[in-house]
Amino acid sequence: MKKILVLKSSILDSYSHSNKMVDYLIEHWQNNHKDDLITVRDLAKDPVPALDQATLFAFGEETAMLSEEQNAARALSDELITELKAHDVIVITAPMYNFSISAQLKHYIDFIARAGKTFKYTEAGAVGLLENKQAIVLTSRGGVHKDQPSDLVVPFLTQFLAFIGINDVQFIMAEGTALGEEYAQQSHLQAQKEMDAIINTINISVK
Repeated sequence: MKKILVLKSSILDSYSHSNKMVDYLIEHWQNNHKDDLITVRDLAKDPVPALDQATLFAFGEETAMLSEEQNAARALSDELITELKAHDVIVITAPMYNFSISAQLKHYIDFIARAGKTFKYTEAGAVGLLENKQAIVLTSRGGVHKDQPSDLVVPFLTQFLAFIGINDVQFIMAEGTALGEEYAQQSHLQAQKEMDAIINTINISVK
């Protein structure tokens, strides 16, 4: 049995193309892998707060001087990291907003990027602490940006996921969703074929 964590990050709810993609993936995953456990966290409906100075200090060394708000922020970070570590496959929806990821997803990233928890510093540099995990990123965009300098989503998430130890990352795109219904439909059909291929062939080492 594999455990899959789905992170939704679109603010558009039922109008979201990335939500449409992940809903398809969840349905077909469950149909093909009935024993797998899927957990969904919607970062738009249950948002992680923005990182500020007080919160950043709370992520440091243990201290009895934390305020109630700092303790709550630290507890949320611990909860998110524990959840992340407990799953084998991480599915991330990453709609492109102004060429990059949504604020909702960025806030989540800021809360799970903690030294000693998801990465550590060594003499050779930072080393990710998450092992034996695979990430699938479902990214929708109104225009066509694949392999272009305008796409900041792919390089950023590739870099960050590697930073915390996740190097097995696959991106599936639905591009041109604002270029007309026919274009968007064809893009979703192609994305669905790619999702089907992953669902049928996925092989992840489970601790």
